[in-house]
Amino acid sequence: MNLLLQGIAWLLDGRNWADTESPGLGSQLLGQLGIASASVLIAAVVAVPLGVLIGHTGRGRLVAILASNTARALPTLGLLSAVVVVLTLQPDWLTPVLPLAILGIPPLLAGVYSGFESVDRQTIDAARAMGMTEWQVITRVEAPLGLPLILGGLRATVLQIVATATLASFFGYTTVGLAVLAGPASNDYVQMIGGSLLVTALALVLDGGFALLQRLSEPRGVSRGPRSRTTTARGGGVTTTPAGTPVN
Repeated sequence: MNLLLQGIAWLLDGRNWADTESPGLGSQLLGQLGIASASVLIAAVVAVPLGVLIGHTGRGRLVAILASNTARALPTLGLLSAVVVVLTLQPDWLTPVLPLAILGIPPLLAGVYSGFESVDRQTIDAARAMGMTEWQVITRVEAPLGLPLILGGLRATVLQIVATATLASFFGYTTVGLAVLAGPASNDYVQMIGGSLLVTALALVLDGGFALLQRLSEPRGVSRGPRSRTTTARGGGVTTTPAGTPVN
C-alpha cells in the first residue's frame, strides 16, 4: 500500500512531466496517444468498410470470424518484435503502428458487422419498400440503429491499442512504457508503479468516454437488452413482454 501511495505521489510530481535527460511523462503520454491514434485510424480504414459490407449483405461472415479469431490469437509482443526486426518502415513511426493496427482490426470488425446485423430485417425491408437506395438504407437505417454496437467495437479497439502501445518502448519508441521499463532497470519500482497508474488512468478515461457515447447513441424506443416490462392488458390482466415489444 505504501508503494502504491509513493507511485501516486511520483505521478503527481510536476518535475517528472518535464523533459530533462530523457522524455518526461508529458512527452511519453503524447507519444503513446500518437501511436495509438494512428493505429486506430488504420484499423478503422480496414475494418469499417469490411464490417459494413458483411453486415449489410450477410456475405463473408464466417471468413471474417475466422480471420478475427486468428488475429486475436497472435502474440502482441511477438508480432511487434517481428515487424520491428524484419521490416524497416518509413516513416519510422509506422513501424509500431502497423502491428497495433492489425491487433485492433478484429474487435472493430466484429462491432461493425454485429451492429448492422442487429437491425431488424423488417425495418430494412420497410425502408426499401419506401424507395430508399441501398446506400440510404446503410446510412439512414442500419448505421444509426447499429451505432451503439459499432461504438462498442471501437471502444474495445481503442482500449486494446492504447494499453498495448506501452510495449513499443521495448524498441525505443516514446510511450509511457519508458517509465514502466526504467523502474526495474534502476530498481526504482515507485517509477514503474507511477507509469503503470498513468496507463491505467488513460484507459479508464477513454473507456468512460466511449461508454457515455454508447449510452447517448442509443436510438429512442430501441430495447437495451432482454429485460421485460409489465403492462396491463385490456381485460385488466397483467402481461409481461420483452422490452421494446409492442403489446396488442
